[in-house]
Amino acid sequence: MIRTHKEEELVEIAILGGTGVYDPQVMQNAKQIKIYTPFGETSDMVTIGTCLGRRVAFIPRHGNYHHAPPHSIPAHANIWALKELGVTRILAPSAVGSLQPHFKPGELLITDQFIDFTKTRNYTYFHGGQVAHVSLADPFCKELRQIAIDSAAAINLPIHKKGTLVCIEGPRFSTRAESLFYQKIPADAIGMTVIPECALAREMEMCYLSIAAATDYDAWHEEPVSNKMVLDTMKQNMASIKKLLLEIIPRIPSERSKCECPHALENALM
Repeated sequence: MIRTHKEEELVEIAILGGTGVYDPQVMQNAKQIKIYTPFGETSDMVTIGTCLGRRVAFIPRHGNYHHAPPHSIPAHANIWALKELGVTRILAPSAVGSLQPHFKPGELLITDQFIDFTKTRNYTYFHGGQVAHVSLADPFCKELRQIAIDSAAAINLPIHKKGTLVCIEGPRFSTRAESLFYQKIPADAIGMTVIPECALAREMEMCYLSIAAATDYDAWHEEPVSNKMVLDTMKQNMASIKKLLLEIIPRIPSERSKCECPHALENALM
């Protein structure tokens, strides 16, 4: 990959999340740039600036006006654009449904595993010529996960320190039978966006952190999930997500020496 961006446009940390995550009040010298990729356009313009002394980029996963449904998010373009900007760490908050009673709507979970139940996603950058089989045994960066856990403790923010996320195709919600099936796997949360983002980030040797924010109890619970329910609870979750992100960002070290993410391709290329 050949970077063509100016030095002042290079960043080290990215937030890939919903539009409500971005807070212009904490980003200094912010500007929006358009990045051209071999995979088409990103979800929206990329906002870059300085946050708590660190260079940060933000991409609204679904676009500023939420025009991209989960199965149509241009994940390849988003991850490629961030890599081109110099990003090595991706912080990825997302709305999820809870599959377990102990994970209540309004709470956060630092995901440590996923189970992929998507059907039509494009999972890789390697489609021929060069073949790679990256390991996703531990799909989320262990260093970022520990930083997130420590950050939550420092600000007295209750979180769930680990859990398995089922990723489904979307954009529809689960049937009750599906929800009960996922619950018994067992899995802790259900979402629609971690795939293929997480896998693509690993292929790019980038660290990826999933912060799952519960908005509902999915279909296994008495009251079926609705879009209004998700949006209403996500508004409440935003305060916790922003608070946690602002604690995480300054704690991230410049060097990556405590995880395997920077070396993901060493034993993966055929």
